[in-house]
Amino acid sequence: MRKEQRFVAGLYDRVDALRGRAESTVRHSLGDTGTGQQARLERDITVHEQSHLLAALDAVDSGLCFGRIDLRDGGHHHIGRVGVREDDADRTPILIDWRAPVARPFYLATGHAPMDLRRRRHLATSGREVTGLHDEILDLDDTERTGHEQHDADAVLLAALDAARTGRMHDIVQTIQAEQDRIIRAPHRGVRVVEGGPGTGKTAVALHRAAYLLYEYRELLARRAVLIVGPNPAFLGYIGEVLPSLGETGVLLSTVGELFPGVTATGTDTEEAAEIKGRAGTAEVIARAVRDRQALPDPVLEIDHDGDVLVLDRETVRAARDKARATGLPHNVAREHFEGHLLNALTDQRAGRLGADPFGGPNLLDPSDVSQIRSELDDDPAVHDAVDALWPSLTPQRLVAELLADPEGHFSGTDAHAVRRPPTAAWTPADVPLLDEAAELLGEDDRAAQAAAAAERRRQVAYAQGVLDVAYASRTYEFEDVDDEDSEVLGVQDVLDAETMAERQEEADHRTAAERAAADRTWAFGHIVVDEAQELSPMAWRLLMRRCPTRSLTLVGDPAQSSTGTRSWREALDPYVGDRWEHIRLGVNYRTPAEIMDYAAEERRADHPDFEPPRSVRSTGVPPWERTVAEDALPGAVAEAVAAHTPDDEGRLAVVAPRDRHAALAAVLPEATYGEQLDLTRRVVLLDARQAKGLEFDTVLVVEPDRFAVNDRYVALTRATQRLGVLRVRG
Repeated sequence: MRKEQRFVAGLYDRVDALRGRAESTVRHSLGDTGTGQQARLERDITVHEQSHLLAALDAVDSGLCFGRIDLRDGGHHHIGRVGVREDDADRTPILIDWRAPVARPFYLATGHAPMDLRRRRHLATSGREVTGLHDEILDLDDTERTGHEQHDADAVLLAALDAARTGRMHDIVQTIQAEQDRIIRAPHRGVRVVEGGPGTGKTAVALHRAAYLLYEYRELLARRAVLIVGPNPAFLGYIGEVLPSLGETGVLLSTVGELFPGVTATGTDTEEAAEIKGRAGTAEVIARAVRDRQALPDPVLEIDHDGDVLVLDRETVRAARDKARATGLPHNVAREHFEGHLLNALTDQRAGRLGADPFGGPNLLDPSDVSQIRSELDDDPAVHDAVDALWPSLTPQRLVAELLADPEGHFSGTDAHAVRRPPTAAWTPADVPLLDEAAELLGEDDRAAQAAAAAERRRQVAYAQGVLDVAYASRTYEFEDVDDEDSEVLGVQDVLDAETMAERQEEADHRTAAERAAADRTWAFGHIVVDEAQELSPMAWRLLMRRCPTRSLTLVGDPAQSSTGTRSWREALDPYVGDRWEHIRLGVNYRTPAEIMDYAAEERRADHPDFEPPRSVRSTGVPPWERTVAEDALPGAVAEAVAAHTPDDEGRLAVVAPRDRHAALAAVLPEATYGEQLDLTRRVVLLDARQAKGLEFDTVLVVEPDRFAVNDRYVALTRATQRLGVLRVRG
């Protein structure tokens, strides 16, 4: 124990030195005013590398070193959340990153396949203190003993599973199992679907896979970032500390409803409206809505230009529209072509009248006259009003808001009634894929923005040139008696031109790749991880596939827990990758005790007789309890059960009840957090079955399970790690 204590203390001393050096490097790099693309690139790389090191060193708060492997040849390696090296010429490793190939035997070695290990040691630490050791003998011929051997090889895993919950998910870096390790370390290319029942560690595997990919493919993914998509904000808060505890912060955590920059989806839909919006056919509804905004006059559109009434008829406008559509460009970008064709038609019409020869001869106007007429038409607000009426410049927000405010003609009668809502209504999560679809079809006419940027650049260069001219004049005055040809005195204009000086004044973008990605709808991520992927609608799948054109994805979920989304992986993926995806099934339940899993399985078999649950690795000896009460006694029974089963010191209790019961139950549970913004660190949480997806609690009380849909009931009954209670209403 003392030897390990000295090692851990020395490790922390080394970490403190590294932290100080990294902070100094970042400060120096951010203050660097070097110019040119190469200089800025080198500075950004330095800042990124050192900032990543600082984030990694913060992982010490989670216990920097957690294991050691002793080799048959007498050597050994300490394993930790991040790698640490000596400050010598060879950069000798002190601590091996858990993701490094040399660390893999820590997770895979067994007595039957020891992988050249003598023993595996698990370390428990609290800061600089070593609080416990657990040795596993892997080479049975090795007679050396340390006194820390334990007969139960799964003791560390079971201790972690039995630990009280805190409202925040912990990493499993100390207890990764072999089937999980194979998924975590798979190459980043391609689509992998990781399916598993409740408690099989799907979420933990997905997060540790993200950490592994950021380690193994650092150069690629540091530039393009990793996106992790969860079902709701509470879930993202629950998993939010896992990757930082592993030294990784270069990820963007988001729900689908947060993936359209500038839009906050605070509204709610009915289940029917959300389902309609999520259908694959809604993409064509959006496309038709865009085409409908490319209008034809009925029957003509008159334009008063300088006292002359010009006429746009349907055939003229149709020809301009067909030519603009033929470009294949998005609506707002193609508008320039539509406008150009109309201007040509109007110019011909105006020139034909002004230059007509009364004796029937050729047009009297020369090309410069015609060009002048076109310029005058281009400057006429009435012409631009006509273009706006026939081919308006649209934002995704305007298009979708108008569509949902007046859905008839786009949706069927009953569907139109379900999705109709006021144009000023708050955006909902189901609206975001529609906005994204609209943005793809509309595009953005950035001519004005580019012109403004170019003008600002010219202004900055002109200002810089003025500064240089003043500096040159001052130098000329100071050395007016010196022959310029013989002078060796260099002035600022000798080493700096106006372009370079203006470039130096540009504000550097020090945002991380994840921060830049969050603000850019068109960002292409290096890898996407989707948790509870079975909940994605077809429209949500379209949005995510746009975010990852390389199709490098890890999808985790369980169709048996699906509420409204994907029920077939093949149905979801075929439009994008065909059969080029790998399906992996996790079959071991690490969270849910056998007693609770058996109870939940029996409930599910009432609707699915052939259902087989994942196998639980542990048993608590505490069977679930049931109680039936009168409806008017339900709030009191819930309060009584919560008071009796809330942990005294550690742990969390969840009450999973139908949403329409929440107000009454919250009145008798003043300590509970509930609503859309759940604080999962509170001792008691009140939520519905869909909010509970992916979460776990020490104790769960399920209220009126028969009112939940089959899959939602299965979710509710499998959230507990220790105890489960069920309250039903009589009658």
